[in-house]
Amino acid sequence: MICLSSFVIYIRAGNTVSLEPWMEFILLGLTDNPKLQVILFILFFIFYIISLVGNIGIIVAVRVDSRLHTPMYFFLNNLSFLDLCYSTIITPKTLVNFLSTAKTISYYECVFQMYFFAATVTTECFLLGIMAYDRYVAICNPLLYSVIMSNKLSIQLVAGAYTLGYLNSTLHTITTFRLPFCKTNKIDHFYCDVPPLLKLSCVSTTMNEILMFIFGGFAETSSLSAIVVSYSYIISTILRIRSSDGRKKAFSTCASHLLAVTIFYSTIIFMYLRSNSKSFSHQDKVVAVFYTVVIPLLNPIIYSMRSMELQAEPLKRHPQTLNIWRSP
Repeated sequence: MICLSSFVIYIRAGNTVSLEPWMEFILLGLTDNPKLQVILFILFFIFYIISLVGNIGIIVAVRVDSRLHTPMYFFLNNLSFLDLCYSTIITPKTLVNFLSTAKTISYYECVFQMYFFAATVTTECFLLGIMAYDRYVAICNPLLYSVIMSNKLSIQLVAGAYTLGYLNSTLHTITTFRLPFCKTNKIDHFYCDVPPLLKLSCVSTTMNEILMFIFGGFAETSSLSAIVVSYSYIISTILRIRSSDGRKKAFSTCASHLLAVTIFYSTIIFMYLRSNSKSFSHQDKVVAVFYTVVIPLLNPIIYSMRSMELQAEPLKRHPQTLNIWRSP
């Protein structure tokens, strides 16, 4: 076996495979059963359309009504945008491969897919932490809410989340695609992601795994810490409210975010922090389906069910938006 530079000539028993920048990878996908692929295509397509309608519906609803121009809905607007982005980065290509015999993805398309997917997912990690802080200020310091959560601070927090997300993605993308992929060009996944790509390398990936653990761990633990601390104060404040109606109302403002956080982080932690890249399995693919397809579908449902403002008067004042919102 001879590995040359970051692009490889792989020689074994007289067979040569040249992996160059223009070469296509093969995505093995979720299954090789044709009948099951058709079923999965239908399910993924339905989920994707509902996700598009739901997330676009939230974005439109927030934009068209001035009463929703608050930090809470500004963050929700960005959350919907991120869900829309990383679902669109993955799902359309997956749908094409379900109906294709080749199931290929070009080298640069793979780079693009991994880079923007990692960026949007990491940004969402930080954004969920920011949303927890926003709920903390709203419940624990309601009189100072408009002062603390100013438009300027809200924009700065979101900009910081995007910056950290894209820096993290840049690091992982550069270090991953500098590796020589000389074992095979078959990716045991339905999209390009770090763990299955590391399995293709013929050199040690220990440093990549350490970087993934450190920087991925930083993104998750920092945002989770903000969430845990914020909700500790929130719960303490809610328990001191004497009125049962007051406690119920206060908790209802946080329930949707708490549910979204639980679903998102449980899947992300399972995927990236539980083990190293060499143990990537079919079980990981199932979890990946959940956070690439199901979570972007669930978030609009979770938030719209809890947010009466999004379902009621603002949408009634804009019939076109209401039709879009109800179309699923």
